[in-house]
Amino acid sequence: QVQLVESGGGLVQAGGSLRLSCVASGRISSINVMSWYRQAPGKQRELVARITSSATTDYGDSVKGRFTISMDNAKNTVYLHMNSLKPEDTAVYYCNSNLLSDIWRNYWGRGTQVTVSS
Repeated sequence: QVQLVESGGGLVQAGGSLRLSCVASGRISSINVMSWYRQAPGKQRELVARITSSATTDYGDSVKGRFTISMDNAKNTVYLHMNSLKPEDTAVYYCNSNLLSDIWRNYWGRGTQVTVSS
């Protein structure tokens, strides 16, 4: 059974930094894409950043220039380096992966809370 487990969330002041990690474990044959999404209270879940197995990256407009996504293929781990955090970055951050176990499908983690105080 495949699991995605996020870590690294917490409370930080505006202007600060955090690094989120997400480890994919279980019977994994191949990973196509790993992504970070976030959902703030009363808002829809939105894409923050994603990275392919060939290291192609894509970012949401609101985080470009402040966040960086990276992946350790050997460890099936994706990181989200978040700098210059703003109160509007406050949300639950979810890890998502499109990967091959028995079949190709998307998996979600349970999320980690990031709170940015002003």
